[in-house]
Amino acid sequence: MNNIITENEQDCAPGRKKSFSFRTFFQGWGLFVVFILICVLFSFLTPIFLRASNLINVVRQVSIIGTSAVGMAILMVTGGIDLSAGSHLAFIGLVVAIFLKQFNLPVLPAMGLALCVSAVIGAVNAFLVTRVKIPPLIATLGMMSVLRGTGYVISGGYPIYDFPASFMTIGKGYLGPFPVPALIMLSMFVLGYILLNSTYLGRYFYALGGNEEATRLCGVNTVKNKYLAYCISGVLTGLAGLILLARINSAQPSAGNGFEMDVITAVVLGGVSISGGEGKLTNVFLGVLIIGVISNGLTLLNVHDYYQTIIKGATLLMAVAIDKFGK
Repeated sequence: MNNIITENEQDCAPGRKKSFSFRTFFQGWGLFVVFILICVLFSFLTPIFLRASNLINVVRQVSIIGTSAVGMAILMVTGGIDLSAGSHLAFIGLVVAIFLKQFNLPVLPAMGLALCVSAVIGAVNAFLVTRVKIPPLIATLGMMSVLRGTGYVISGGYPIYDFPASFMTIGKGYLGPFPVPALIMLSMFVLGYILLNSTYLGRYFYALGGNEEATRLCGVNTVKNKYLAYCISGVLTGLAGLILLARINSAQPSAGNGFEMDVITAVVLGGVSISGGEGKLTNVFLGVLIIGVISNGLTLLNVHDYYQTIIKGATLLMAVAIDKFGK
């Protein structure tokens, strides 16, 4: 009995090399390998893909999804979800447009007030989930309809356009050779990474998603933390809405259709568990890039939007299936 050494003991024995594990390699590097393979594929299918102008365009496109994805990832780590992100995106664009055009507010106060509105929307979602006890899926689905309808009401169904040049900087500007939207997205990823990995609040978020009841019994205020997660997600979705508005120079009540699907797909593809408690923002960043590259590559190949929607939906199903299969 004493001479029997298990496989795990062999792997842990000093001086003994661990055998190669495909599962371990895939968990650590699989997403990066997939990203590289997709880039190689599109570079063969269309020579335009690797041009510097197109790569910059990809970064601009993913900056909107990526900024919102940071908040969505934090929220999903706690076990929540927000299906109202697309409607929220359009609504905040209309709100800041009204502040700028009808109330003639300066750019910074208008943006600040719009982000406060986003925080309030996140708090309302949290209230519905924590106090009214509506499941997150249903609560945010209802909020999606409320925000979309309210956007049409306050705009009369017409777009609002022509904003100050200083506001357009966050969507079209450069800081040196780097697009400002990309820098905003990267900043949000860095701050989100620090929050989840280097603070007690981040640990509470992971614990909340892993086992809410056990976390509550340990003395953590689970309701407060859910409010914080929904508010953070709301503010970052609002920030994404400001970037989109500054980029297209037009606030449209129909904007953001399907946006939540792209964000959730990127987050789940990045390894954040749909059940909560697991996931890394570094992988979410790769998930965002993969979604952006797929969209850009299919557009360059003149693939119709209908088929792109099918591919994105299949990607989401695949990512969720892999997550469930891994458990």
